[in-house]
Amino acid sequence: MYTAVLLAVIPFLLWLLKNANHLLYETAQLGSKRFALPPGNLGWPFIGNMWSFLRAFKSPYPDSFMDSFLSRYGNTGMYKAFMFGSPSVIVTSAEACKRVLNDDEAFGSGWPPSTMKLIGENSFIGISNQEHKRLRRITAAPVNGYDALATYLTYIEKIVVSSLDKWGNMGEIEFLTELRKLTFKIIMYIFLSSESETIMEALEREYTMLNLGVRAMAINIPGFAYYKALKARKNLEATFGSIVRGRRMERERKENSKTMKRDMLDALLEAEDEDGRRLSDEEIIDVLIMYLNAGHESSGHTMMWATIFLQQHPHFLQKAKAEQEEMIKKRPVGQKGLTLKEVRQMPYLSKVIDETLRVVTFSLTVFREAKHDVKISAYKLSNSLLSFLFNDFIPKAGSFLPFGAGSRLCPGNDLAKLEISVFLHYFLLNYKLERVNPESPIRYLPHSKPEDNCLGRIKRLV
Repeated sequence: MYTAVLLAVIPFLLWLLKNANHLLYETAQLGSKRFALPPGNLGWPFIGNMWSFLRAFKSPYPDSFMDSFLSRYGNTGMYKAFMFGSPSVIVTSAEACKRVLNDDEAFGSGWPPSTMKLIGENSFIGISNQEHKRLRRITAAPVNGYDALATYLTYIEKIVVSSLDKWGNMGEIEFLTELRKLTFKIIMYIFLSSESETIMEALEREYTMLNLGVRAMAINIPGFAYYKALKARKNLEATFGSIVRGRRMERERKENSKTMKRDMLDALLEAEDEDGRRLSDEEIIDVLIMYLNAGHESSGHTMMWATIFLQQHPHFLQKAKAEQEEMIKKRPVGQKGLTLKEVRQMPYLSKVIDETLRVVTFSLTVFREAKHDVKISAYKLSNSLLSFLFNDFIPKAGSFLPFGAGSRLCPGNDLAKLEISVFLHYFLLNYKLERVNPESPIRYLPHSKPEDNCLGRIKRLV
């Protein structure tokens, strides 16, 4: 009798466990609205679809995650899932992505709470649309303004030239590691006027640990990536907190502090809204943590992949190099170094950078939360987490969004492309990369990179 009961109960319990998310989040909370949701499944309790997501992105074929949805439900462009601790809708079509990212009335920031704890509730990803616009107004000109970019160009150029020269004498290097140091040095100078190697190395180690936890499961237990990431976040808070407090004291000691604008930190300390409200230390710390992270990771990885792709395709490398050589021939006599006008007149190199951003897709997910029920195509989205992943490229509006879109477009996009353009200009003209392990396996989390960090030698061209 007991055996018969067990044989009857166990399948029921398994069914209940497997459908717990569906019963809790769809049947109980949405009622009849659930029938308007896109196809998909919410997976197992707590875990949802995260195991299959992490398994796919730790394999040689990360597209297998979305392929499983395509094979089961067809190419519908939207799928329901349970990701990063919340019921979600994965949006993959260009039209739907464009709608989600541009409609501020219907969609707000929807990053997972676990990510918010790491990046910061006062950073660009955590604040409301209104606060986001206010913060963009404060930071846009000092980061992306024409005068600011022209000023940064001189420093970027100097650091790129000296770094390439140093790498050429170092023998084997981890190319990606050195590029991340390069871009971190640039962003540290822009925001903090700091060139301290000791501080940069310490902060870079903490950022490496932080990023490993951003797309991990939120398990706050010693030994897990998320636990280590939270510790890194606390260390970054302490470091930046000390810097902010020190700068405030320095400015208070100087009578002309209101006219001081050495770097981005000064701009943040002086910024105030129409009501005279200034940013608190906590807000400034979150902005610094976010900007310094985004400002070096994406640029460094894009430089590496652009270099790899060009050397894998010599024909395109020669076209990109010829454009740079032709530009130098047309320079006025006596001009030394690049000008911002020249950087903005590199059409082929710009295409190389865009293609690299398209193929690599540095930020594979962006999150939005529906403020109310929203109908997109044939589906009705309740206020659930929204994300998008690129599976392929269709050349039309909404299909190429490397820096996001809408009012939450990445505020440092022009600075990032400037750094990448300057680096590729000097690399193409004077150097080549000889990889030690050209067939090195690729790791896809938290960002796509060769497992050996692109180990190789930088060789000067004869």
